[in-house]
Amino acid sequence: MGGRFKPGQSGNPNGRPKGARHKTTLAIEKLLDGEAEDITRKAIERAKEGDMAAIRICLDRLAPPRKDRHILFTLRKMERASDAADASAAIVEAASSGELTPSEAGELMKIVESYARTLQASDFEARLERLESDKGASRRPWRAGIS
Repeated sequence: MGGRFKPGQSGNPNGRPKGARHKTTLAIEKLLDGEAEDITRKAIERAKEGDMAAIRICLDRLAPPRKDRHILFTLRKMERASDAADASAAIVEAASSGELTPSEAGELMKIVESYARTLQASDFEARLERLESDKGASRRPWRAGIS
C-alpha cells in the first residue's frame, strides 16, 4: 500500500518554487505600483469624512487587533513534574477570582502541561541512564576458579 513518493519528496518537483508569488498577486501588485500613496491618501480622506469602512481599514492598519498579550501573572519555578499540580492550582484560583480570564488560564495551563511533560521526559531519561549504568556495572564477568 506504499505511496509513490518518499517522505519529504515533492509530488511535483518541477512545480512553483518555494516563495514564488501567485500570478494574480503579481498582477495586482503591478496595477497598484505607484498608486499605493494615492489610494492610502483617499482612504484617509474618506475616513475623515466618516466612511465607516475606510475608518475600519485605517484603524486596522494603525492598531491591528492583538492576537495575544502579556499576562501579568507569576508562577513559582517548576523544577519537578509534580510542581505542575501547584502551578495548575494557582492558575485555577486566579481564574476563579477573576485575576485571569478563562482563555488566559487555558493558555497558561497549556504552558504548564507542556513544561511538565518535558520535565517528566527528562526525569525518565535520567532514571533510565542510571539504571543502565548500574546494570552495566553489575555485569562484570565472573569466573569461578579462574585467575
